[in-house]
Amino acid sequence: MKKAVALRYDQAKENSPRVVATGQGSTAENIIKIAQLHNLPIQKDEDLVEMLSKVELDKEIPEKLYIAVAEVFQFLYKITRHE
Repeated sequence: MKKAVALRYDQAKENSPRVVATGQGSTAENIIKIAQLHNLPIQKDEDLVEMLSKVELDKEIPEKLYIAVAEVFQFLYKITRHE
């Protein structure tokens, strides 16, 4: 079953990214559709989605996930800067 997690990160206001949506099945499809409608980058990483889906909504990600999430943000930064 497809799963999705949406993160928000505002460096000016937050210490670390927050989980703002999680879901599976049709909810995951809706999260992905909304991201696509808003031209938000999407990264597929099933292991990271599994870990992030356990984080409570609107909570900052735990420190143990910083490196994994930082790698995703680095990838997203590269692809959005080169488009």
